Amino acid sequence: MRNRDHILNEAKQWVIEAGELIKTEMQKPYKIDTKRDRKDLVTEIDQKTEQFFVDHISKKYPDHKILGEEGMGEEVHSLDGTVWIIDPIDGTMNFVHQQRFFAISVGIYHDGVGEIGLIYDVMNNTMYEGVKGEGAYKNAKRLDPIDPNKTLTDALVGLNNFWAIPNRRLNEKKIHELVRKVKGTRSYGSAALEFAYIAEGIIDAYITMRLQPWDIAAGKIIVDEVGGVTTRVDGSSLDLLTGNTVICSNKAIHESLMTFIQEKE
Repeated sequence: MRNRDHILNEAKQWVIEAGELIKTEMQKPYKIDTKRDRKDLVTEIDQKTEQFFVDHISKKYPDHKILGEEGMGEEVHSLDGTVWIIDPIDGTMNFVHQQRFFAISVGIYHDGVGEIGLIYDVMNNTMYEGVKGEGAYKNAKRLDPIDPNKTLTDALVGLNNFWAIPNRRLNEKKIHELVRKVKGTRSYGSAALEFAYIAEGIIDAYITMRLQPWDIAAGKIIVDEVGGVTTRVDGSSLDLLTGNTVICSNKAIHESLMTFIQEKE
């Protein structure tokens, strides 16, 4: 990654261009499909946007690998070398129904290490970026470290209310205890934006039981740069090649949160 600054500048330009592509395409009629179930939406704009990245990356960096949500890249079985992990539209449900609260997410990893993270709130024209060892930024303004002393009782927590009703994954009674303990909960419908909001200090933590690499690759890098912690709910490291449970917050809140997360056997 000796060319990291050059790659960063190109990646940011491509992300902005992809955002303009999305804004143009969303004004036209477009096809909406489902993937796993009726709540898991994909549009032809997701696919066109990912193909935009694949075309540009493959042409400029043919030795780089691309892992994208819509499968326009290649099958990636290793993080060796340089790997771009891309979600062309994170928050497709929001995109379809609200035309806002969605983002482009691009994480660039080299030999398994997160080097560059970009999250672009398309409709607000807001770019969050993190570069390993160089800090995190919102529209080129450096973000302050997140408060290391904030406790769970003072925290706003990103949490989908699905995990507070009877479900197959989590003990919902412990989630009820968590909701009563924290200052409040929020759900934005875009994992990438929830990571960005933690980095910015808008929320203090995020919990979810099912995210894919493209949902978290960029956000983890950005949160790392402001002193946050991102792990699976059992405290183990994330796997950027498969699905993950996720807790993201400052260190103090992270330890407290884990006491409320009980997976069902």
